[in-house]
Amino acid sequence: MLTFITRRTLLAIPVLLGIMIVVFLLMRAIPGDPCTSMLGERATEEACLEFNEANGLNEPIYIQLGIYMKNVLTFNLGESVRFSRPVTQLLIERLPLTTELALSALFLAIAGGVPLGIIAARKHNTIIDGGTMAFANIGVSMPVFWLGLMLAYLFAVVLKGTPLALPPGGRLSAGVFPVPYYEVWNWNLTEGSFWSKFHEYIANHYIFNTFITAQWTVFWDLVKHMILPAVALATIPLAIIARITRSSLLEAMNKDYIRTARAKGAKERRVVARHALRNSLLPVVTIIGLQMGLLLGGAVLTETVFRLAGVGTALFDAIIGRDYAVVQGFTVVIAAGYVIVNLLVDLSYGYLDPRIRQK
Repeated sequence: MLTFITRRTLLAIPVLLGIMIVVFLLMRAIPGDPCTSMLGERATEEACLEFNEANGLNEPIYIQLGIYMKNVLTFNLGESVRFSRPVTQLLIERLPLTTELALSALFLAIAGGVPLGIIAARKHNTIIDGGTMAFANIGVSMPVFWLGLMLAYLFAVVLKGTPLALPPGGRLSAGVFPVPYYEVWNWNLTEGSFWSKFHEYIANHYIFNTFITAQWTVFWDLVKHMILPAVALATIPLAIIARITRSSLLEAMNKDYIRTARAKGAKERRVVARHALRNSLLPVVTIIGLQMGLLLGGAVLTETVFRLAGVGTALFDAIIGRDYAVVQGFTVVIAAGYVIVNLLVDLSYGYLDPRIRQK
C-alpha cells in the first residue's frame, strides 16, 4: 500500500509543475498588462516602466518564470499588485469560504445523487426510473446563476416572514461574527508566525470553528446563509452522480455473481447493498472526485450571485485586473487541492478493489 501511495504522489509532481507553467504563460498571453489595469489607459510610458520594474515585470519571460518557480518551491506566492498584500494572506481569508461551500455542495450532491441513482436502478424501466432521470436532466440543464437567483427570490422574498425563509446572500448576518477558537481557548500565538497564520486559516472555516467552540447562534446563522448557495452549486453534481450511479449499478446487477446471489435466496436489498453497490462504486467515486475539483474552481457564479467573497470572485477580479500573482497563486493552490482529491480517490480504489493495490 505504501508503494501505491508513493507512486501516486510522485506522479502528481509533474502535473503541478505543468499547471504552473501553463497558467504562467497563459496569463502573459492575455491582451493587456497589469500597469494599464492598475494605473489606467492614460498611464505614461515612464510610469509603466517604473511600475513594471517595481513588480519584476521588466525581466524576460523565462527569467520571470524561473523566479516564479523558485518562489513557489519556497512557498512564496508573491504579492498582489492590486491589494498590495501577500497572496498567502488573501488565500487565508478567501479559501476557507470556498472550501466550505464546495464541501457543503458535494455533501448534498452525494446525499441526493447516490440514493436517487440506486432507486432508479432498482426501479429500472418504470415511471420512477423515468422521473428520476428526468429530474437529473433538469438539474444538469439549469444554469447555476439562474437557479441561484430563483432560490434567493423564493426563500428570501416569497417566503419572507415564514419559518422557511433564508438569507438571500452574504456569509453572516449584520453584527454577527465568530470568535476564533484560539481566542476562545486563550492560546498564546506569536503574531505573524507560521502557526499563527495556520490557525487563522483553520479558524476562517467559520462553520467548523463555531461548531468546535459551541458558538451555536453564529453556527446556525452560518448554516442558514450556506444552504441556498450550496443547493445551487450542488444541483449539477447531484444530477451527474445520480446518472453515473444508476448506469454503474445496472451494469453490476447483470453480472453472474449477482445472479448467483439471487439463486441462493439472498434478499434483493442485501444483493444490491452487499454485492452490486460496492462493485459499482469505482466510477461513482471517480466522478465524485472530479466534481470536488470542479466545485473548488468553478464557484465563481455562485459566489457572485450570493455575494460571497471566496476564491472564485477573487480569481475573476484578478484576471480582469491582470493581477498575475493572485491568479498564479490561487490556481496553484486549487490545482494542488485537485491533485490531493484525486490522490484520495486513487487510494479509495485500493480499498474498494484490492486488486488495484497490486498493480
